[in-house]
Amino acid sequence: MTTLPGALSVGDGAAHTVREIAQQPALWREVDRAVTASRASLDAFLRPLMARGDLRVVLTGAGTSAFAGQVLQPALTRRLGRRVDAVPTTDLVADPRGCLAEDLPTLLVSFARSGDSPESVAATALADQVLSEVHHLVITCNERGRLARDHGERPRSHVLLMPAASNDRGFAMTSSFTCMTLAALLALGGDAYDGVAERLARAAESVIEAGAVDRTVGPLVDRDPGRIVFLGSGPLKGLAEESALKVLELTGGTLTAVGESSLGFRHGPKAVLDERSVVIVYLSNDTYTRRYDQDIVAELRGDLPAGSVVTVSADGSGTGTESGAADGWPLPGLHDVEDVALALPAVVYAQLIALRASLRQGLRPDNPFPSGEVNRVVRGVTLHSLQN
Repeated sequence: MTTLPGALSVGDGAAHTVREIAQQPALWREVDRAVTASRASLDAFLRPLMARGDLRVVLTGAGTSAFAGQVLQPALTRRLGRRVDAVPTTDLVADPRGCLAEDLPTLLVSFARSGDSPESVAATALADQVLSEVHHLVITCNERGRLARDHGERPRSHVLLMPAASNDRGFAMTSSFTCMTLAALLALGGDAYDGVAERLARAAESVIEAGAVDRTVGPLVDRDPGRIVFLGSGPLKGLAEESALKVLELTGGTLTAVGESSLGFRHGPKAVLDERSVVIVYLSNDTYTRRYDQDIVAELRGDLPAGSVVTVSADGSGTGTESGAADGWPLPGLHDVEDVALALPAVVYAQLIALRASLRQGLRPDNPFPSGEVNRVVRGVTLHSLQN
């Protein structure tokens, strides 16, 4: 039996996933220490690049790793005061000349759990081929992966390794996603994020605690929803898309899940709703942005049965104005952090929803695709050479 402290106890088929969700607060503290310990080498690599006004930063990865870039992009654009783009490796490999059309000096930040996915390796090689000058920051959970090995000794590359335990053995990326996202935030965001890792870890511990799960995720999954929608704005849009992917992955695609922005949902995606739908809205900490999140909450509560719309916020309110509401899930102690940081403990709610929904359907979350049609490390990709 494997236990998620105080919350879940499951047998074979979920051991890795349960452990990897539960270990995140401890690993975030490790990531904080690791980035601090490597600060001198990171600064030696990054400072000359950041001093260049024409440098473009590209955040890249596939699937969940791509969503890490989407969560980070708005905050890093503001923090660095320069162009930062989130470009999935799946787009970059298919159309390198389009994604890298401007031949600017580029810092390519690659997120990779294993570092062995075909697109992860090809994206760095194609950037080298298409651009006159490219530097690589590789953030990976696998020191033996090809990406780490290829870039370990290159003069224009720096490899930032995550704790070994973050190289998730379960099917879906959980601790690997949050560790790599946090590492990039700390490495690129500078001292603006000093001390935030501990606060995020404490908030996540409160999400995982037994009574909290029984009050939040448990009742929602027990409704047996047919469709789950996640909504968020700014950095929390990337979080909403990652949340939906977790549900799709761990339920083997049997539970429809959608991630969208709070404003974008009305423009077509709202058609997914029916009487068995539930909606989770991530409320922004930005007072301006939060108004749009609150508007969609009010609208959807008028459309759906009672209890179908839940908010996740720093104050734990159901509407964003009154604390302690039953339909508001809390992220305590984070009322003043940026949304990019809020996303990390918030995604734990989505991971728990996906896990419990998978178990409810009798699936094995560690391998929800036993026939192999979808794999932990992507297979079946044929890489084609790009002619100059």
